[in-house]
Amino acid sequence: MTNGPITSTAGRARTALIIGGGVAGPAAALALRKAGIEARIFETHRPGTGSKGGPLTLASNGLSALRLLDADAGLAAEGIATPRMVIQSGTGKVLGTVETDPDLPMCLTLPRGRLADLLRERAAAEGVPIVYGKRFVDAVDTGHSVIAQFDDHTTAEADLLIGCDGIRSVARRLVDPAAPEPRYTGLIGLGGYIDGPSGVPSTGGSFHMIFGRRAFFGHLSDGERTGWFANLPYKHLDRDAVRETSFEEWTRLMRAAFADDAGPALDLIDHMTPEGFIPASPLEDLPHVPVWSKGRIALIGDAAHATSPSSGQGASLAAESAVVLAKHLRDLPVERAFAAYERERRSRVERVIAEAARTNRSKAAGPVAARFRDALMPFFMARFATPERAAWQHAYTIEW
Repeated sequence: MTNGPITSTAGRARTALIIGGGVAGPAAALALRKAGIEARIFETHRPGTGSKGGPLTLASNGLSALRLLDADAGLAAEGIATPRMVIQSGTGKVLGTVETDPDLPMCLTLPRGRLADLLRERAAAEGVPIVYGKRFVDAVDTGHSVIAQFDDHTTAEADLLIGCDGIRSVARRLVDPAAPEPRYTGLIGLGGYIDGPSGVPSTGGSFHMIFGRRAFFGHLSDGERTGWFANLPYKHLDRDAVRETSFEEWTRLMRAAFADDAGPALDLIDHMTPEGFIPASPLEDLPHVPVWSKGRIALIGDAAHATSPSSGQGASLAAESAVVLAKHLRDLPVERAFAAYERERRSRVERVIAEAARTNRSKAAGPVAARFRDALMPFFMARFATPERAAWQHAYTIEW
């Protein structure tokens, strides 16, 4: 790729800078390449320096989007096929089961960091340059191109810039200095993987989700590896305290939280190790980001529409948005493409974010609310948690 931008034809972009190499960034690069637009990815962290992450489930709609990009190959070998979720109470009672529609791609669970690795590898194999160790700090929109600036005083230039730099996006502040801050959901997220014996048998493809008496716990296992996560209610967030809490203290807190619950949480805690434990973090979302683009800069993924992990849709929505934006950039001048992308995506992603927020409130329910939740959930699960009712979310497809 040339150092400078290639001149656009009829206002259409031919080159792009992508800020962020997580899930959204490589997906955007592959989608733009499919649309005939050359892209370069700039990622802050160097390979091997980040956490492999806890279990992330790619929903059917996310896999459909990645399949359009030929980016789904190899994912199944790295993950655990997840055809169903089993929802339980802290007493062990099954409140409901959510099955994947057999006509859709099978949901797949794998480490979050491994998914990003695989997508970057796919992008690199397609000839997408990926530059590591580049922390994005600013950009200048010249009207004809965008010049990105990094903290090592280097720059890069292209026809447009796509911010895929997460929930604390620098690009979002450039698009809208008054953009909202992430919203804390009242929950702390913990998670990780246990390789080898975990004290529990294979779940047979089921991801078990337990609304415990004091906290929420999820796990799945194929007998050789077990992914797990926990959500602990914390009304008042102290970020420094969360960062400074040790692995030993977190396991102690989890033992106390799940001491009175049926299920495998305590057995799994016995097999957790610091190496397989990802850093604890607050669960956050962005219910509404008023502005998704400005000039030649646009946002994708958590930078534009961060949903809490409770949705099970963060990575899938990022992949969808990457494809939709690239499709419109293929067909339209930049400004019109950005507007069309936002029109097509906003209502869908904000609906997902709102549903996840309701789930978060259920996870943090007090004793009285929890009793009502456990009594009423079987009725609502039977009526609403069906493939037909979930089709708006999981059967979503993009006409390329």
